[in-house]
Amino acid sequence: MRQKELRIALVCYGGISLAVYMHGVTRELWQLARASRDFHTDGAPRSGVDAVYRNLLERIQEEHGLRLRVMPDIMSGASAGGINAVFLAQAIHSGQSLEPLTDLWLEVADVDQLVDPAARLRWRLSKIWAQPFANWLLSRPGSDMAHTVAQETRREVERKVSHLIRGRWFEPPFSGLGFSKLLERAFAAMEQTRAEGPLLPPGHPLDLYVTATDFHGYMELLHLHSPPVVEDTEHRMPISFRVRTPVHGGENLANPLELVFAARATASFPGAFPPLRLEEMDALSEASGRSWPGRDAFLERIMPIHVMRDTIDNVSLIDGSVLVNKPFGGAIEALRGRPAQREVDRRFIYVDPRPDRFGGADGIKHEPVGFFSAIFGSLSTLPREQPIRDNLEQLEQQTREAERVTHIVSLLRPEVDAAVEKLFGRTLFLDSPTPARLGAWRRKAQQAAAEQAGYAFHSYAQSKLSGIVQRLARLALAAAPRLGLEDSGPIEAALWAELRRRGLDSLSAPGGGASPEAIAFFREHDIGFRIRRLRLLLRRAARDWEADPEIPDDALETARDHVYWILSLYFEKEGVTPLGPAFEAVAENVLADPGTLLDMLEAKRLLPEIDDRAEAMLAAALEQMPKNLRRRMLLAYLGFPYYDVATLPLSRNEGLTEFDAVKVDRISPDDAKSIREGGTQATLRGIEFYNFGAFFSRAYRENDYLWGRLHGAERMIDLVCSTFPEPFECRELKRDAFHAILDEEQAAGRCAAELIDGLRREVSERLP
Repeated sequence: MRQKELRIALVCYGGISLAVYMHGVTRELWQLARASRDFHTDGAPRSGVDAVYRNLLERIQEEHGLRLRVMPDIMSGASAGGINAVFLAQAIHSGQSLEPLTDLWLEVADVDQLVDPAARLRWRLSKIWAQPFANWLLSRPGSDMAHTVAQETRREVERKVSHLIRGRWFEPPFSGLGFSKLLERAFAAMEQTRAEGPLLPPGHPLDLYVTATDFHGYMELLHLHSPPVVEDTEHRMPISFRVRTPVHGGENLANPLELVFAARATASFPGAFPPLRLEEMDALSEASGRSWPGRDAFLERIMPIHVMRDTIDNVSLIDGSVLVNKPFGGAIEALRGRPAQREVDRRFIYVDPRPDRFGGADGIKHEPVGFFSAIFGSLSTLPREQPIRDNLEQLEQQTREAERVTHIVSLLRPEVDAAVEKLFGRTLFLDSPTPARLGAWRRKAQQAAAEQAGYAFHSYAQSKLSGIVQRLARLALAAAPRLGLEDSGPIEAALWAELRRRGLDSLSAPGGGASPEAIAFFREHDIGFRIRRLRLLLRRAARDWEADPEIPDDALETARDHVYWILSLYFEKEGVTPLGPAFEAVAENVLADPGTLLDMLEAKRLLPEIDDRAEAMLAAALEQMPKNLRRRMLLAYLGFPYYDVATLPLSRNEGLTEFDAVKVDRISPDDAKSIREGGTQATLRGIEFYNFGAFFSRAYRENDYLWGRLHGAERMIDLVCSTFPEPFECRELKRDAFHAILDEEQAAGRCAAELIDGLRREVSERLP
């Protein structure tokens, strides 16, 4: 059975109260991943929409011979979208239920709950002279209460808007500590749910990234030509977590206070909430009774400059979407160094509840810009709506580069195969590939490729060395936040100086090929070469890359499984964790003593020993293969140095281990039209009052949450069905998913019966 992983990097935009809609979407991703985990672990069948998702996965296996696993392993978010990313990551890692977040959004994401007690009206006639302004907000063009608010909801919205306008002025109306307490209670409620198994395989990395804005910022150094160094202010403060998936459920992704910190900081909307300060989190720790033993280490990791300068008590964090509303960058960076145990279909999914934000038939408003519109737009709206073209072009460039390298390898293959056959003779492929023979053949092929490369070898060797130094410097930087460095540049400089001291200023031997010093260094530190070589074997075992009807599918699948198992040996050596706790102190001293860091990496990783294990596993796998497949794999394994000499200097992403193209999918009301046409305007209520609308009405939140689930289910099914080229009829599956969601919500009693009944009628009419 062909194995495949659908890996999802989720990006949640800031959307203020439209985060309720985004929660509905992310809940469907959670339930799809849960159904996928159950399917792969032979878990007991569930009812509801989980059963629909599992049925979809079972049908794909039965009808298309593909066993697919859905793995959301990168979560990135800004503002209120960041809250959804944080809670979803916790649910995926811990195996806990996401239901408490649903309760948080529906029950307490309301101005009556969020308003600071000190900001409430003292008596019913307070600031009664401000009531005309509240009336204007409710009746302004584009916000006609008679058309946009149901009769039974209108009085509730009018009352809350009036109280908010007439409440405390010139201070944020909402309570920061109150918001943090609500978030902490939601995490506590998650901990009380029955913890099942994590939704990712054991050991698989999970990345969480949210944006925050350091209001005061901090000074950093910039290197110029003239003057050599200047100071500039940095205000971006991303908060990230990378963890390995545990074997059993119930383990928190991080201390809940750190997760609350991330969620509260990224969603600290300017003017609505006060900035987050550390004293608020200390007060929350005391009020909740939660200890925070890793407090200092956490602060040192996310704000090392402030810790170094002893200014953490002065840090004020505001909404992350002020500077980064579409946090693709963190998700893209998380791709680096991810393991792959089988074929991967990598998707970036971004949730955009308001793609129609500019209005008009052509998407542009043509009326003149007024005085207040220009000020408000420049301060808030425009920075938040900056398009994502730069991010998408970066992903597209990465994809094009991977395709270009693949094309070059395909063109080189006849010449490389001929060179390998000439070097070893055709009888090579009749011999039994023992580990000893494989090692000898590999060394002979690498030496021949280096010698035959001529002048090109020096460029290739320098590319290899530069890539290794860059990776090692980043590793040291990640392990030593106390260094207070903005980037790995100073560490790279120290490593280069050490390498020159060790005789690596020249990599070429007088007679051609690599010098003994270069060979020794690459043997101890070039983990990228090993991974690239095994990735080439995977491509040679792929039916779509090199068709050969004489090789059976099961033989190809078995070969790929063996190569992925070998790859895992090297993936286990990547990152800071395998190096042990002593590595941190060595990394902190790297600028003064880079040699000790290199020696420790050599001693901890023991790559030559891993090579021996890998070749023993490969020899055993080759022995089981049909002769034609064995020949293909040997040609790729022994010919890899020839390919690498030609392609590595052209590649800028050699550190990426997911080598297939990255695809991007959007989820928005404009993309899910099975039930109702018209997009955002026709479905969502939270768009009222500058996207604050859902905070004023429980009915609004129920509406947006339900549409989020329905749209999420439709797009989840589209996403799964798009992982293979054959057409797949999914209309009935979508209908079943819609009815299952409505049945679940009716049983839970969270949403009004009239809303559910109306949506059920629409589903039956559109999808009979």
